[in-house]
Amino acid sequence: MERIEHVDRTVPATTPATNVNVGPATTIANDPVVAVTRVVTLLFTVLEVLLFLRFTLKLAGANASQPLVAGLYDLTDALVRPFQGIFPEPRAPVVIDIAALMAVLFLFLVAALLVALVRAIAGRPVY
Repeated sequence: MERIEHVDRTVPATTPATNVNVGPATTIANDPVVAVTRVVTLLFTVLEVLLFLRFTLKLAGANASQPLVAGLYDLTDALVRPFQGIFPEPRAPVVIDIAALMAVLFLFLVAALLVALVRAIAGRPVY
């Protein structure tokens, strides 16, 4: 037997425009758990973007003596150093920075773990 459902998505004309529920948005904005998870997510996203930029510049063969590129390499070197030497770095015309990609993956996992920890400590469901 086949079941057919019909959902009426029309809004009745008698519904007043002032019947809008904005309560949860104000409580979410003041929620410290949401604030901490947003800060953690923002911080780790910035670090991941810097590492992706490093990966892209190395892949494109950017001049490492140029001040902007050298500054980015110096800034992200501490994040990449633990992963250097795990896999050999190809010495072809194009350099693939595998250590930077591994650092991005590691930072992503650490950020997810921190967010889950904050939510678990606060007694919130982790989803």
